[in-house]
Amino acid sequence: MLAEGITEGKKILLIDRAPKNINDRTWCFWENTPGFFEPIVYKQWNRLWFHADEFSKQFDIAPYHYKMIRGIDFYNYCFKKIQQQPGIDILYGEISDLSFLEGSLHVKIDDQPYIFSNAIVFNSVGVEKSMRQPGKIHLLQHFKGWIIETAKPCFKTGEATLMDFRVPQTNGTTFVYVLPLSPNKALVEYTLFSEKILADEVYNIGLEHYLAQHLQLIDYTVSEEEFGVIPMTNARFPWYANGMYHIGTAGGQTKASSGYTFAFIQTQSDAIIMHIKDGTLSPDIKPGAVSKRFDFYDAVLLQVLAGKYATGSKVFTSLFKNNSPQSIFAFLDNKSALAADLSLIRTLPAWPFLKAAYKQITGA
Repeated sequence: MLAEGITEGKKILLIDRAPKNINDRTWCFWENTPGFFEPIVYKQWNRLWFHADEFSKQFDIAPYHYKMIRGIDFYNYCFKKIQQQPGIDILYGEISDLSFLEGSLHVKIDDQPYIFSNAIVFNSVGVEKSMRQPGKIHLLQHFKGWIIETAKPCFKTGEATLMDFRVPQTNGTTFVYVLPLSPNKALVEYTLFSEKILADEVYNIGLEHYLAQHLQLIDYTVSEEEFGVIPMTNARFPWYANGMYHIGTAGGQTKASSGYTFAFIQTQSDAIIMHIKDGTLSPDIKPGAVSKRFDFYDAVLLQVLAGKYATGSKVFTSLFKNNSPQSIFAFLDNKSALAADLSLIRTLPAWPFLKAAYKQITGA
């Protein structure tokens, strides 16, 4: 959470749960131009594999690069920038209560009450509450990743696996991605799209099975692990509500059909900064808003998956088998033209998507 204009001196207060001093996650995304965080990109690839039982292919994704940023590098980079700016304070603690009354923010942090008057508030928490919307689709993207190290060189560092569906689909849409960090080191992530998270041992078994069967690896060590849950929903997240501007996942910046968030947050942040600079920040103007047709596309795919009209493996195999990665990335970035969208959509299983589109339009 960030509150601006808390005092007459226009100070900025950043409220976070705890100091960020461990490498607890990674962010992966594609870009075709260097972005703001290019200095801390830990690794990038320009060749990606897609695997399924009936189709495998390596793609050259130029001019795109698939990039990884480690959590610890991101935290250090951002807080170094923050420390170089005057007038920014940081308060650590657990937020237990939050309300906006008569122009003032009332918040409890570690059970200590605070009142901030005349504040502009940007909120990035409370995602679970925003998701509880009746009549909407609520899936989760959940994943567990291991950074493994091997005694002998096992990985080609110039190529990565974006999606590998050659794993059991018992618990929903399931795939693995593999991001080599060196010839002896890689991040291997077991990922699912489903309604509920699984017992921890299920992810472990999935990772062990994949490493043994598809990478022929038994002798390795796990040096780091991560776990995450991302909402995949067509619920509408507010830009402005309860006296606060909502940003990040809480503000609807997670792509409902893919779970990708990092790049969308940067786009929204850039737009917010421009509005602040020119004095046009307003509850009525949503920075970074995109065409509603992309929301519709996302809702249709979620309906296909939630309704089990087609398996995720079949959908993504059709997508990658019949389209270039460049056109897929533009589509998933909400940057493709309508004609390109229609061309791509025609390559997907027709009946499941028509059925899902009809349900989204009519509610029947």
